[in-house]
Amino acid sequence: MLHVILYAIVPIVVVMLAGYIAGKKGAFTGEDSKKFNKVVLDFALPAALFVSIVQSTREMLYHDLKLSIISLVGIMFCFMLVYYVFRMFKSNTGADAAVSALISGSPTIGFLGFAVLEPIFGTTPAVALVVAIVGIVVNAVGIPVGLSLMNASLEKQNPGSGSKQSAWAPVIKALKQPVAWAPILAVVWVLVGIPWPKELSPSFDLIAKANASMAVFSAGITLSSIKVSINWQVVLGSIMKMVIMPAVVLILGLIFKMDPLNLKMLIVACALPPAFSGIIIADEYDTYVATGTSSLTLSVILFIGFCPLWIWITDLCLKAF
Repeated sequence: MLHVILYAIVPIVVVMLAGYIAGKKGAFTGEDSKKFNKVVLDFALPAALFVSIVQSTREMLYHDLKLSIISLVGIMFCFMLVYYVFRMFKSNTGADAAVSALISGSPTIGFLGFAVLEPIFGTTPAVALVVAIVGIVVNAVGIPVGLSLMNASLEKQNPGSGSKQSAWAPVIKALKQPVAWAPILAVVWVLVGIPWPKELSPSFDLIAKANASMAVFSAGITLSSIKVSINWQVVLGSIMKMVIMPAVVLILGLIFKMDPLNLKMLIVACALPPAFSGIIIADEYDTYVATGTSSLTLSVILFIGFCPLWIWITDLCLKAF
């Protein structure tokens, strides 16, 4: 636990605090953080995912098939659970509930995945596969579903306000993003059996190494630019993200006898704070911004305690079963 706190959590807190102070002092603004996020999502993270996955083998991918299925089922179950729970609030519209799902029903794997998992589990292809699989679920499945629910609600409230497009349009748009197609391309590369020239790795590693530090620093800037207010929906969203999602995945992993190391990595991934992409979408649609950002802030604080707690709980469960 001490190792987890010192090597995974404290560095994140320090770098995020640096970004927060920089934002408060005016060195960077919320608009600057969006530019940093674009560098992370379009360049650094895809490079990190691609170069890590292509160094794996077919056997590793086959071994991780159960990881992929449980990730998809567990995360999307929690995603839809958040949507329907928040839809029951009288003050919320369907669009509000959709944004809630995009935030509290999705882990911020793209921004904090490598930053948290690598210090705990090492820099290995297995870590990259977990980050890639969860990232594909969040970006290629969760975001299109959330956008479809949001557009349907906006169209129902104000006919003509929602964009009339094919049901597959959000999926295609998501798959066009480098963070979605880069890991898919890497998986295809491994399945085809093409050897990866190790001499090419340094060209990817240089930008890939900027992923974690830039993402965490940017998160601090984002938090400095929002006004936080705690209410019941904020607390509920944080509980569903930090407690319910890891618990659901843990139960599924134990029932289907998932590989212990993969299960531990997946639990930590699902215990990550809410997805920053949900905040970006909320801001773009001007829907549920204040509550969503407040839930994100509270979850970041809670993660300091919940990350080591879930590792401890997982270890206990694995020994018991």
